[in-house]
Amino acid sequence: GFHLSGTVTEPAMQSEPETVCNVAISFDRCKITSVTCSCGNKDIFYCAHVVALSLYRIRKPDQVKLHLPISEKLFQMNRDQLQKFVQYLITVHHTEVLPTAQKLADEILSQNSEINQVHGAPDPTAGASIDDENCWHLDEEQVQEQVKLFLSQGGYHGSGKQLNLLFAKVREMLKMRDSNGARMLTLITEQFMADPRLSLWRQQGTAMTDKYRQLWDELGALWMCIVLNPHCKLEQKDSWLKHLKKWNSVDVCPWEDGNHGNELPNLTNALPQGANANQDSSNRPHRTVFTRAIEACDLHWQDSHLQHIISSYLYTDYCYHDNTENSLFDSHGWPLWHEHVPTACARVDALRSHGYPQEALRLAIAIVNTLRRQQQKQLEMFQSQKKELLHKGVTSITNLEGWVGHPLDPIGTLFSCLMEACRVDDESFHGFSDFTENVGQCKSLEYRHLPAHKFLEEGESYLTLAVEVALIGLGQQRIMPDGLYAQEKVCRNEEQLIFKLQDIALDDTLVKIFRKQVVFLLEAGPYSGLGEVAHRESVPMHTFAKYLFTSLLPHDAELAYKTALRAMRLLVLESTASSGDVSRPHHIASVVPNRYPRWFTLSHIESQQCELASTMLSAAKGDVRRLETVLESIQKNIHSSSHIFKLAQDAFKIATLMDSLPDITLLKVSLELGLQVFPL
Repeated sequence: GFHLSGTVTEPAMQSEPETVCNVAISFDRCKITSVTCSCGNKDIFYCAHVVALSLYRIRKPDQVKLHLPISEKLFQMNRDQLQKFVQYLITVHHTEVLPTAQKLADEILSQNSEINQVHGAPDPTAGASIDDENCWHLDEEQVQEQVKLFLSQGGYHGSGKQLNLLFAKVREMLKMRDSNGARMLTLITEQFMADPRLSLWRQQGTAMTDKYRQLWDELGALWMCIVLNPHCKLEQKDSWLKHLKKWNSVDVCPWEDGNHGNELPNLTNALPQGANANQDSSNRPHRTVFTRAIEACDLHWQDSHLQHIISSYLYTDYCYHDNTENSLFDSHGWPLWHEHVPTACARVDALRSHGYPQEALRLAIAIVNTLRRQQQKQLEMFQSQKKELLHKGVTSITNLEGWVGHPLDPIGTLFSCLMEACRVDDESFHGFSDFTENVGQCKSLEYRHLPAHKFLEEGESYLTLAVEVALIGLGQQRIMPDGLYAQEKVCRNEEQLIFKLQDIALDDTLVKIFRKQVVFLLEAGPYSGLGEVAHRESVPMHTFAKYLFTSLLPHDAELAYKTALRAMRLLVLESTASSGDVSRPHHIASVVPNRYPRWFTLSHIESQQCELASTMLSAAKGDVRRLETVLESIQKNIHSSSHIFKLAQDAFKIATLMDSLPDITLLKVSLELGLQVFPL
């Protein structure tokens, strides 16, 4: 059948009497297409009575009486039976159907009425035509009302959490390949665009709240997933593009970087900065949260190399020589995918979101192998130019668009995809007992070194690949973006990624990956945030280096200290030296009124620099040589008197811990730092 009706009895509660609800459900080709229930509940999701009737039909099909479509039964009746049927129907439900019955009777008796121009009549019990598009029931009015309600609460009563649950529901629908996913996101977006606060904030020149801004980011990311559906129809994409362009053209549509021009101007763009100056942001077209999705509408999946990558683990070319910049295969014969990295990772996110996890995994592996190959090429390129660059002591920025803090979160996408592939339930772990010798035990016991199908070195796994790509992304030298929100996002995403890495306990295999990547980062010159030559405006590495230091210290103390000491620099505060010159201390005030560009997160960055120094002081307790080296680095790189004083206090506390004798060297460090702040 195509129509299911029944009564659902809800048992009496202490304060509520027993209730009986009348439920009607229409369905077509295994999808519920419409529902009605007399309970009157208004929600985006089906009420409990609809769910109960549906489950009853699924679990006890023999107890549900089947009927022919009503049109078939009417066809079998003679004139007297038809008249009796209609009159009895009206008598039983006269209060509900009598006005409608009178109206229909008048129309049928009128020769020129519209109803007489159509052959036959509709039958809700007969189902839809095979050509009709069928989709799951979605109460559009309720979606709009719910989103409008959540937005009107302005962040109170957990409204942000509720909106994130709606976004999660959209992703769930996409994963199930439910066509309502795009419909629901369209309805949500319409309500977001109609939010009266957008105009108010623009008029008052105030920025939207951080959590609200993150909701807009997720909205833009979801539209990227929608338009990158590998199997969507052209007319669908055209329809989405029309919507996106309409929203994009609205004056109050939020900008991608979160900066509506209401912040203090970034005067870097008004002053000459040499050959490597940023393009004047006032001349750049403003990119909204929908711009990337609009651009993604031009992308397709027809590339034969891409199709081979995502369709098979057996796609290799062992006769291919890895000798060109854009080779399709590396020296192992494994496929590579050369595309703008955030765009390539957006494809991975789209494949995962639309229910193609294996295809997403294959593409993710190809992207990571490409990044590793590029890293090796960049190292070779730097080594060939090393003397010249170190002599100049300056460098241009090699990545204007950083991967960590990027609107499309490319590194986070690759990391999540690979970690998902190595996640196993404890119940199913017995199937991998042959590989337990090299298991990387996580604190949560959720992720393990599962054997990869192809395209990885011996001893590597999805887990090692996930960790390695996170280290590559975090260590990338990239320019600090303009604007408060974009800078805060860089810090937040870096901390989120490190937090995920901290959940993974390092085994011998992962320690090897750490050593390999850290050596790369230290030697990769301008391509690495930890390289010998760094651009003045590149994102500092203090938070990342602190994580590397604490992770490597038990395994390779020399490398741990070398990394942390290299990361201590804060070149944006160096006023008298070239950006690559790290040989001399330059003590200047932490707050420099004429310093450009404007770094809104500078206080947070300096706090992280102080945390890194304090961590090294604590670890170096009892080691005179290391303490002297750390002290020298603090004196050279930390410019804030308050932070130097804090480090003096930290050193004193560490030196005089109750469970041990005072550390004389550390006390001297504390004294020297204190005298630097309060000279005699």
